[in-house]
Amino acid sequence: MIWRWRSWVSLHAASCRIITIPSFASIPSLLSPIGCHLEKRQKFSTSKILESSGTVLTPQIVQSTLRNCPSDLIALSFFFWCARQPEYFHDRDAFDHMVIVVARLAQQLRTVKKVVNQLEGVGCVTKPQTFLLLLRIFWHGEMFNLVFEAFEEMFNYGYTANTFARNVIMDVSFKIGRVDVALRMLKETHDPNFLTYSTAICNLCKLNDLMNIKDVLQKMLRKGYYLNARTFSMVVNCFCKLGRLDEALQLLGLMISLGIPTSVSVWSILIDGFCKSGKLVMAGYLLEKMVETGCSPNVVTCTSLIKAYMESQMPGRALRILGIMESKGCPPDLVLCNVLIDCFSKIGRYDDALDVFFSFPKRNLMPDSYTLCSIMSLIRMSRQFDLLPILISGLAIEADLVVCNSLMSYFCRAGYPSGAVELYNDMIDRGFIPDGYSYAGLLNGLCGLGRIGEAVNVYCGVVRNHFCLDPHIHTIIIDRLISSGKFHLAIVLFRKAIAEKYPLDVVSYTVAIRGFFRGGRSGEACSLYSQMKDVGVAPNAYTFNVMLYGFCRESDIKMVRHILQEMIDAGIQLEYNAFYMVKNLLRKSWYSHSAFNLFIEMCNSELVPDKALGALLLKGLTRGVNVSGNWVDIIEYTSGSDDISDVAASLG
Repeated sequence: MIWRWRSWVSLHAASCRIITIPSFASIPSLLSPIGCHLEKRQKFSTSKILESSGTVLTPQIVQSTLRNCPSDLIALSFFFWCARQPEYFHDRDAFDHMVIVVARLAQQLRTVKKVVNQLEGVGCVTKPQTFLLLLRIFWHGEMFNLVFEAFEEMFNYGYTANTFARNVIMDVSFKIGRVDVALRMLKETHDPNFLTYSTAICNLCKLNDLMNIKDVLQKMLRKGYYLNARTFSMVVNCFCKLGRLDEALQLLGLMISLGIPTSVSVWSILIDGFCKSGKLVMAGYLLEKMVETGCSPNVVTCTSLIKAYMESQMPGRALRILGIMESKGCPPDLVLCNVLIDCFSKIGRYDDALDVFFSFPKRNLMPDSYTLCSIMSLIRMSRQFDLLPILISGLAIEADLVVCNSLMSYFCRAGYPSGAVELYNDMIDRGFIPDGYSYAGLLNGLCGLGRIGEAVNVYCGVVRNHFCLDPHIHTIIIDRLISSGKFHLAIVLFRKAIAEKYPLDVVSYTVAIRGFFRGGRSGEACSLYSQMKDVGVAPNAYTFNVMLYGFCRESDIKMVRHILQEMIDAGIQLEYNAFYMVKNLLRKSWYSHSAFNLFIEMCNSELVPDKALGALLLKGLTRGVNVSGNWVDIIEYTSGSDDISDVAASLG
């Protein structure tokens, strides 16, 4: 043996953490009262009867015989006898049954050695095949500690492990997290076969270990083995999932050059990878190449493209693909219809989204929980809250955590926060484990009912116990405290979140900045804005507009000019309300030509929401200004102190 294992104790311990013999206590004990002395007198009686009768073994006969054996030991010996018969191979059902049988034996006898000794007692001669079959049963049943024990016993009996046995040990080592042991076993296997490399690559793909995937793949190709369709798909998917799209393309090119047929699954994975990365031109190019190679796109391929085009504000292209797909006899499935409902809702085409939903009966599709969540999202965005009871009437959909979270959000948006709190309590009573969205719904519900103190207590409990550290949780409590006028408490909690290094995103910072402005603390708002950029959180359009609103309210021309310059540099559009507020501020100003010139630059750029509006305003502004900077005859836009849009609601 090339490598005698000296660390079996540690491997046994690692595997026992995953599955141990006591875990089989839940399996009903069906041990026969017939003792071993009786078994010895019935040595291979079943097999001798089959031999004398000339019965041809079939999976049905074997399964029936195994179930009717007087004891587990007889069943195991008969299983071994069948495996030695020419041209007979056990099917999966037989192995499934033997997992239960061997589990009971292992629980009774405790060690593999004792199991082998008992088999010898009923006339079963111990051969290498004995250990190989035991290995396969233990492996099939995920009894990993017994796999290592059987492998060691094989050497104790003087047998040398073949490639199959080494493949099993390698696979189990991967599964218990001993990647180093698995790779060492791969390296020291004299005669690796296709399954050796395939097993290693599949496990490495699950671990996202690109370096070792490439190393094993090179060795595999040098040995003359090529990836099959399943393994090929796993490798390509791993590369795409980790953003290594160029390497995934190289792998595709290699497989094509070697003459290995590529499946629709591989093409679909690649196209989906480029769609998710926003590289729609390349995704379209791959679709063309896919068709050129004679591989027809399926509904999965088209779903990725349609979703990507819809999210990129190109519904026309998405609908063309949908039309071509249907003309080729490939109707949309449930997943694609759910995607269409969701995407149409997000771009404001609510009627189109409802049309897709109403087409379900014609397409023989049954809505699922994702459909229900998409419909509730549509209703929240369109604010047609009264439609929900009508749309979901008669739907038989089991409420899972996602559905419950969507319902909590619906209740809060529909002005029924008590419904969200009641639903949360009901979820807990039914055994649901809440996630970040559940806590968000509960916090919104409590705040909506005015139970601010309880909401703060819930928030503190969540972050203290690390139940959920999603930025959204911090954003919700800060926003609701600000909306309730509790600016000081909101600022205290936000500063604590920063000090504790909780994850905060641009929305969290923007809501806190808004709170500072509303609390009359513009200096701290400016400091937090700078701090946000210092920690690597880039401001977005909402952040810029909140800053503009705040400084316009305080008539701080200098800071308005600074923010406008940053918006130009970042290529951010100016919102309509902000546009008018800056215009009104400039109208009241007697001295800031620099800010006015910067505003002209904004209007002449692509950053103004409506260029025609910008040109019209500029025309009025330039006609109404004299040398001293006084304004006359300008279109008025009156606004009260509360005209500033609620940014948190816009983000919501």
